[in-house]
Amino acid sequence: MSTVNPQPLWQPDPQRIARARITAFQTWAAEHHDAPAEGGYAALHRWSVDEPETFWQAVAEWFDVRFTSPWTRVLGDRSMPGAQWFPGATVNYAEHALRAAATRADEPALLHVDETHEPTPVTWAELRRQVGSLAAELRALGVRPGDRVSGYLPNIPQAVVALLATAAVGGVWTSCAPDFGARSVLDRFQQVEPVVLFTVDGYRYGGKEHDRRETVAELRRELPTLRAVVHIPLLGSQAPEGALEWEALTAADTEPVFEHLPFDHPLWVLYSSGTTGLPKAIVQSQGGILVEHLKQLGLHCDLGPEDRFFWYTSTGWMMWNFLVSGLLTGTTIVLYDGSPGFPDTGAQWRIAERTGATLFGTSAAYVMACRKAGVHPARDHDLSRVQCVATTGSPLPPDGFRWLHDEFAESGADLWIASVSGGTDVCSCFAGAVPTLPVYIGELQAPGLGTDLQSWDPAGNPLTDEVGELVVTNPMPSMPIRFWNDPDGSRYRDSYFDTYPGVWRHGDWITVTSRGSVVIHGRSDSTLNRQGVRMGSADIYEAVERLPEIKESLVIGVEQPDGGYWMPLFVHLAPGATLDEDLLTRVKRTIREQLSPRHVPDEIIEVPGIPHTLTGKRIEVPVKRLLQGTPLDKAVNPGSIDNLDLLSFYEELARKRA
Repeated sequence: MSTVNPQPLWQPDPQRIARARITAFQTWAAEHHDAPAEGGYAALHRWSVDEPETFWQAVAEWFDVRFTSPWTRVLGDRSMPGAQWFPGATVNYAEHALRAAATRADEPALLHVDETHEPTPVTWAELRRQVGSLAAELRALGVRPGDRVSGYLPNIPQAVVALLATAAVGGVWTSCAPDFGARSVLDRFQQVEPVVLFTVDGYRYGGKEHDRRETVAELRRELPTLRAVVHIPLLGSQAPEGALEWEALTAADTEPVFEHLPFDHPLWVLYSSGTTGLPKAIVQSQGGILVEHLKQLGLHCDLGPEDRFFWYTSTGWMMWNFLVSGLLTGTTIVLYDGSPGFPDTGAQWRIAERTGATLFGTSAAYVMACRKAGVHPARDHDLSRVQCVATTGSPLPPDGFRWLHDEFAESGADLWIASVSGGTDVCSCFAGAVPTLPVYIGELQAPGLGTDLQSWDPAGNPLTDEVGELVVTNPMPSMPIRFWNDPDGSRYRDSYFDTYPGVWRHGDWITVTSRGSVVIHGRSDSTLNRQGVRMGSADIYEAVERLPEIKESLVIGVEQPDGGYWMPLFVHLAPGATLDEDLLTRVKRTIREQLSPRHVPDEIIEVPGIPHTLTGKRIEVPVKRLLQGTPLDKAVNPGSIDNLDLLSFYEELARKRA
């Protein structure tokens, strides 16, 4: 692995390194906290994981985190799970998110874009005013610290206001996108028992209006803890009986009052995909998210007041929460509410152009779709302000790195490509963007500061240049403080700490290279293990989906009762393509020559579509369970799947094979 890509695809020039905020931070930390002044990022990272208390104190000081009560020490207990961060300290996330209003009142905090692609600004002063008004109304409704407040909302400014007002009063925010069906939402919200529900009457997607009033009525019936429902008339309908009007709640000119809360007070609840059983309700803290996101956005993403931050996301994905945290660094955030490919595949690039985005985040799948569709982003749009294109959701294939680099290089742009990987579980990145390091094709630049990320073998030995389990051996502030309705912590421990006690095992196969970069190979619980040779599913997808006939694929390795191993490859073909002998031969030859002869599939099977979670991830493990004979209702949570009908194909295939 260490010699596969000896030449970097991209190298930051000396000027970029000199002006990067992480460079200034290292110089300051060397003066004030004995961080290494020499040795670049590798030395800084080593110090950050060897001296976590000093490092996180430095982060809090560098970003001027305002503790209203002082902390007694940085890390009161460093055991996992159960680490105690900044015990004694009190803080408020929303207060920090709105700090820029004091100096930049008339500049945009938010740029809202819908499918017309016309940006609409919300200034820092207006954002702060609305949060102040809504926070006062929430208190009047009886919302107290610890009460849950929910949003069934698209990616619109009202969602940001509702989150910040909830955080201001010490409530616990949780949200789902309005394309989630009622059952999916109830599987999530019923666990946390919200007292307030913010909702729209519908949303626009792909040029069409989607009425959600019946779904909202069902949510109201099935959430008996609700004291209030707040109606946002996105499609112009009247508020249903008993609902409060958004405009009335945000009309006052009220200075926000921020509840000063313990560092580990819950900020929000996020949800795992929930492909097997109810989604895990993951609770993260006000202070933990505050310092982790300041580090990640302010140092790794290099964001500050002059930047505009656009990440294509929905309120049902952790990347929305991460996007909102761009406000912590004084950055203008771009909220796009609509289809990623409307009216054409190049839509997201057009939004980046129209909003002047400096950091544009999207999915690896979108990059590859643009490549296949012949989109030329830097030729067809003025993307001169874009400094970085970041991707997540799945590993960016090598072809994606090359395509992005070449497309921007043609226009003379010096593009930093940041493939990042983390998880809902920590609402952050384990590895990815470092503005001062080179980029190698197919690799994430480095583990994040304060994240002791390693690759381990089954016995718990660290590996270099070999595939192993992604583990984190020291606590991160944004790790869950708990799961909701998990009083003894058993579900939390079982999720991350059952394989290596006291060490976080995330469930990904990775390689940590000898140059310090990271390669993500896919989920370790769906890894393909042929004759002792392990390979991540992402490697198969990257190779197979280069073929123009293959729209998408799904590969599964199924252990057989007789000790055998069956590895089918399911392919969803592009329109007009046929799975004939020629295509079968080319698929097999591609895998044999580019990857491994051992990982040529036993069968290649055409399917009507590939099922995904509601956040767009291929569901490998539930399909594997179906193929092993697990009944559908036990193999998958129906409310977590984008197209449940597709699973009947795999269920029927399992029945025939049995």
